[in-house]
Amino acid sequence: MSTDFYLVRHAIKEKDAGDVSISVEGLEQAHVTARYLNKFPISRIFSSPLKRAKQTAQIIGKAAKIPFVEDIRLRERANWGDLPGQTFEEFVDMWNQCTRERDFLPPIGDSARRAGERLSSCLIELSVEFPCESIVIVTHGGLITDFLLNEFSQDELNHTHSNFINEQSNLIAECSITRISCVGKEFKLFEFANITHLSC
Repeated sequence: MSTDFYLVRHAIKEKDAGDVSISVEGLEQAHVTARYLNKFPISRIFSSPLKRAKQTAQIIGKAAKIPFVEDIRLRERANWGDLPGQTFEEFVDMWNQCTRERDFLPPIGDSARRAGERLSSCLIELSVEFPCESIVIVTHGGLITDFLLNEFSQDELNHTHSNFINEQSNLIAECSITRISCVGKEFKLFEFANITHLSC
């Protein structure tokens, strides 16, 4: 009795610090993604509390006629603008250190390992509560990557991309869909960062 999850990275956001909205291009991306997901028997939608994710989830939910639910565990590892006075360059340096050193705890946000554990616990809990359902999770590229690195071996991940570890920060595009299933505490990966729906 597996639960299927469609892990959707939010649509393209405005280029600014803080809790920013999705861009005009992101709005179109989200609508295309919503139409694609409407082909599947989606029963529930959960979203990160950040605005870019909620706006994406709202568009998907409107197409599916399903309200989305916020879950704080789906927030990003760290968000530029949350640490007062931090420049974008300083944020990128912090992010990259977290990526290289998965247990490094930054001054704001979570370590990469802890962030991945948040998503794992959320998905396991939802799979117990809603067995055999198909659920959309609208979240962030960094969090999806952190989760995958926690739950799957390097060999498994290299089947999705030959240089997964080194390229991890560039692999999950906006509105890409990563499909997994969960039974108990076991995850299976079926589709990684699919964006074919965006070019149809």
